[in-house]
Amino acid sequence: MSKPSVLVARAVFPEVLARLAEHFEVSDNQADATWSADELSARLAGRQGVFTTASERIDAALLARCPDLKIAANMAVGYNNFDLDAMSARGVLATNAPDVLTETTADFGFALLMATARRIAESEHYLRAGQWTKWSYDLFAGSDVHGATLGILGMGRIGQGIAKRGAHGFGMNVIYHNRSRLTPELEAECKARYVSKDELLQQADHLVLVLPYSPASHHAIGAAELAQMKPTATLINIARGGIVDDAALAAALKAKRIAAAGLDVFEGEPSVHPELLRVPNVVLTPHIASASVPTRLAMANLAADNLIGYLVHGKPLTPLNAAALNA
Repeated sequence: MSKPSVLVARAVFPEVLARLAEHFEVSDNQADATWSADELSARLAGRQGVFTTASERIDAALLARCPDLKIAANMAVGYNNFDLDAMSARGVLATNAPDVLTETTADFGFALLMATARRIAESEHYLRAGQWTKWSYDLFAGSDVHGATLGILGMGRIGQGIAKRGAHGFGMNVIYHNRSRLTPELEAECKARYVSKDELLQQADHLVLVLPYSPASHHAIGAAELAQMKPTATLINIARGGIVDDAALAAALKAKRIAAAGLDVFEGEPSVHPELLRVPNVVLTPHIASASVPTRLAMANLAADNLIGYLVHGKPLTPLNAAALNA
């Protein structure tokens, strides 16, 4: 009996490929080429599974060309690259990689907050350019993190991890807004207080975005929201590009309507809005919040486990559209 066939759409750890090869005929992309939608569908034709990252779009057009596909396993917790309705209609299972990246991403979110508040990127560029010639009392004076008000928009696992770091490690006053309020027990654990979105924007000294991307959250932070923030506030986005209107943010940073921003995600990434590259008061990182070696390996292994679990044993670990199992 022949093995199922899977495509690994991006370069991945060799040991993960070796695990997959024990169960499947594997076609890989260790050259890490960037494929167009047509190239992806051509390589996926006749295969039962695909190992994806957030950059491979699985939608109705691709599915129509790949009728043998049974599962797409994302090496990411986010899945806005999946058209779940189209996948469910075709009986194609979608899986993601939750939980394994929570603490690492919360670490990075807090690191980005601190780098932004304390103007670390600006000051490093200044030093490297040979401009540092003397000490002065206001040289790259930023804002304090300890004791400040930490606002969190989106209070899932990662948001809760950031809240705990702020409240317990830095004595911050933590406020949050979410589609649904946490239980009293979780609020106490995070030392967090629920507020309206307007209150969050108006009160936060440091606002961290950790909400999932959806049409409803598109440009959740735009010109009107930025106008409500304190001129001394910082904005941190480790969620998804598109949640922030990058053009409006660049304008606000240029006009110093807010003090600074730290961004790990962007609209249309890997492209970055050119105005964001021109303002000094922003820290920019290339979507690396989960990028520790142990965490990325765990994410890759979970995607592999979903492929093996479903195609070999009929039991995926982290299904997103369980209805597809019965389609």
